[in-house]
Amino acid sequence: MTTIKKTVHFTDSSVLNPTNPITVNLIGGGGTGSKVLTALMEMNHSMIELGHAGLQVRLWDDDIITSANLGRQRFAECEIGLYKSVALINRINRWAGTNWKAETNKFQKDSFGRVPENAKATITITCVDNVQARFGVAEILKNNDDYRSFYNEPKYWMDFGNSKTTGQVLFSTVGSVPQPKSEKYETRSNLPFVTEEFGELLKQSKTEDDTPSCSLAEALEKQGLYINATLAQMGCSLLFDLFRDGLTENRGFFLNLKNFHSQPIKV
Repeated sequence: MTTIKKTVHFTDSSVLNPTNPITVNLIGGGGTGSKVLTALMEMNHSMIELGHAGLQVRLWDDDIITSANLGRQRFAECEIGLYKSVALINRINRWAGTNWKAETNKFQKDSFGRVPENAKATITITCVDNVQARFGVAEILKNNDDYRSFYNEPKYWMDFGNSKTTGQVLFSTVGSVPQPKSEKYETRSNLPFVTEEFGELLKQSKTEDDTPSCSLAEALEKQGLYINATLAQMGCSLLFDLFRDGLTENRGFFLNLKNFHSQPIKV
């Protein structure tokens, strides 16, 4: 009888045993991004306790905190008027003793087609609320020869996206990641971008209203109170398992918080 092998992706070896902390670009510090940042803080501490070099995170967000952000996003009333990225990173650094960085600019190419300064990172995590931003990140990651180096060579992209009560997380490789030979598993070196695998769906969703809300009540009409936090916890659990276990058979998931159903996306 023929045994069907499970298909997995083995984590890049340079990510598992680095000399320096793994560089991470977190793009977006709103409903999902602010919760992902807290999860990354917990992950960083846990990884260091396990003998790993940990994470060095740079948060990109040019938005200013408003009263509509309170409650659903991780901000206090005294932070209204501050940049989201600065408020969040200052809080994390004071809490955890890290030296993570805040960028008050968009993560996008400028009018001359140049990538942002400090754009180098091994892992990119997007928590953005519009389609154009995702395609912009994809373009930068695909054409990264101008800013590639051995230390910060882009390896992975994790994208978070959601509507009012549903969402998804998709984990991708930047190009192909060499896989070890395995008698037990089938291996997959290339995991396509969200813009490649679900590009048409993303383009169709362009017509949805993504204008800022004027109040928390208005914001809750667009997104449920806990959809962002649930995605953040589940997505970061996948990322932590990649560090801890060194492989994964799932590269993401779909989530419906209305009926509490989740569906893994297999490698």
